[in-house]
Parts: sequence; structure tokens; C-alpha cells
Amino acid sequence: MRSSLQEGFSNCPNGYLRYVMNLDLTAEQEAIRRTVREFARERVAPRAEEMDREEAFPYDLVREMAGLGLMGLPFPEEYGGSGADTVSYALAVMELARADASTAITMAAHVSLGAMPFYLFGTSEQKEKYLVPLARGERLWGFGLTEPNAGSDAANTQTKAVQRDGKWIVNGTKAFITNSGTDITAGTTITAVTGKRADGKPEISNLIVPQDAPGFSRSKKYRKMGWRASDTRELVFTDCEIPEENVLGARGDGLKNFLQILDGGRISVAALSVGLARGAYDESVKYAKERQAFGKPISKFQAIAFKIVDMATEIEHAELMVLKAAWEKDEGRDFVRSASYAKLFAAELSHRVVNDAVQIHGGYGFMDEYPVSRMYRDQKINEIGEGTNEVQRMILAKLLGL
Repeated sequence: MRSSLQEGFSNCPNGYLRYVMNLDLTAEQEAIRRTVREFARERVAPRAEEMDREEAFPYDLVREMAGLGLMGLPFPEEYGGSGADTVSYALAVMELARADASTAITMAAHVSLGAMPFYLFGTSEQKEKYLVPLARGERLWGFGLTEPNAGSDAANTQTKAVQRDGKWIVNGTKAFITNSGTDITAGTTITAVTGKRADGKPEISNLIVPQDAPGFSRSKKYRKMGWRASDTRELVFTDCEIPEENVLGARGDGLKNFLQILDGGRISVAALSVGLARGAYDESVKYAKERQAFGKPISKFQAIAFKIVDMATEIEHAELMVLKAAWEKDEGRDFVRSASYAKLFAAELSHRVVNDAVQIHGGYGFMDEYPVSRMYRDQKINEIGEGTNEVQRMILAKLLGL
């Protein structure tokens, strides 16, 4: 979408103002989408079923994505990134998810959750030390907000850190943390209670925990319904020692900063939902044209054709919502409402589309040899991660003044 998504207003005969919009992608955005689509089709899609079955983290694909500049897509070149905009990033996530959600979330979590806090809140020294290798895709990084008893209730952080002898001593547990235990993970940024505020409430700060920090351990990978080829673990801090300077952003701003990160992360999860839905649509069209019943392709039956039309219509709608939120972010506008709209709608859309895709495939849709079976399992987390659907409705109700 061109940055001129123009606010060119002209008077209409009926007295209302007309909003002139240019929804064309720029040449650069189109080139990025085309490049990622080709990579996803040729390198990711043929491997997706095997990676899912074997729960194999795609180290080679991560290296290739780094080579394409995807692991640092929205970061400035001075920090090792590609210098692209949020619209391009959203398009890239869509195309990866169209082939495989596990590969898409590996890239999206790394960019939106792992590297982005350093870019937004890091000092010059922290950006040079941490962001540059992350943007180049040389290392991965985790984002430790969720806890066993503090998911949607993010302010209920139980992990604590106290200062002792020039170090932070951290104790606590984080749950469901993506990219936190791979062979190329360099560390995790976490929220922890570091004291009390003037009003008596917990002071929550962001702390940088390198992978080799004493007292920091990672569990085995979770056995998951979906996203099986991505890395997701529980993290445990037992008198974990980190340097006193390993505070990211201002002390006490941890929760505020991480919630800001989640606002942007919702764009990526919404993009992932759209991409997954489009992948299920692709498979449905292909199958419906090939599958014969009563002497003709099932695509010729109105019941099937109408399902596919509804898929296409809603995917088009959801994609526009995602791109609008991404464009608003690029323009420096308040994108929180648009991101929540997009995340909520796209997540529920992907549920409907994948469910109908399985139905179109009939019994074959229940078999793991067919991509829609994997997509059905992968989809559910879209309604939970980056703020559940219920949390999105809470956010939107507040923004709507309800």
C-alpha cells in the first residue's frame, strides 16, 4: 500500500467528502511478496508435512530466510536489517503461513517479539550487541511474558528479580515461549517484578537474560497440537544471575513496553491467520476441481462452490484489515484498534476457513497426509496467542467507549 493511501479529499455533489485511496502495493512491497511466495512454495511447502510429523525445527530454512533478509525485514540497515516497512513484513508472514504456520511463527516471533524490543527500547550499545545479530538472522531470541498463572492477566507477573552484589538475581517461571531453546537461540527478554512503585503496586521491568546465564534452564519442547516444527518451551529461573545493566528500557516500564510490543505483534498474528486461511483455500480449490462425484468435479456443486466463494470473500476482507493496520503503524498513527480488529477477525476467519476446508476434503481432510489436517491443528493457537479473542473484545470494548 502506497504511503499516499491518500487523504486527498474532494467535495462530492451530495455535500459529503470523498476519501481517495490508493491500495496498490509499491514496487518494493510487491517484490518482497513475490520473493517470499516463491521461497515458501519451493522450499517450505514440500517440507511442511515432514517437519510437522517429526517436530523438526527448520534450521536450514531459518538460514535461508536470513539470507533473504526476512529475519530482520522491518529493521534499518544500520542494525543489520532490510529496511522494509510493516506492510512488507505482514505480506511476508502471510506468504510463509500460506505454506507452513510453524515456519511463519518462527520468523514472526523472532521479529515482532524477539528483536523488536531491542529496536524500540534498547540503548545504542544494546542495539549493537543484540539487535544486529538478530536482524541478520545469525541468532534467535525469545520473549518471556506469559507465566503459568499470568497469561491474559499479564500484570500478575510472579517472576521476581532482586539486586545483589551488582547483579540481578531472578526467580520464576515463564510458559509457552517461542524460539527460546533452539541451538541458535541467544537468550530471552523477560518481565520481572523488580520492586514496588510509589502507589504500592509491583514495579515490572524488562530484563535481558542470555542463554548461558547461571541458573537459567529450559524444559524439553512442549508436545503441541499445532506449530509442531516451531520451538516452544517453559523457562525456569533459579537464582539466575544476570548483569545489573541488563535492563531493557526504563526500569518499571516493563509491562507498558511489552504491551506495546503485543500491539505490533497482533499484526503479525493476524497476517499469519490470513496466510493460513489462504493456504487452506488453495488446497480446497485444488481438491474440489480434482475430486469427482456423480460424474463431475465437486467444485460444480453449489454447496461446495459457495463455501469456496465465502472463503475467498472473507480472506480478502481480512487481508485488507491487516494491511490497513500495518500501514497505520508505518505512518506513525495509532494502530491499536486496527490491529485488534484485524487479529480478532483474521483469527476467527481462519477457524471458519480451515474447518470448511476439512469438510470439503471429507474423510481425506481427517488424514495427516493432506495439508488441511495440519492447518486445522495449526489454526487454533491464532485465537489464543498475542491476546485471546476474548482479550481483543475487551480491548475493543474499551476503545469503543463501552
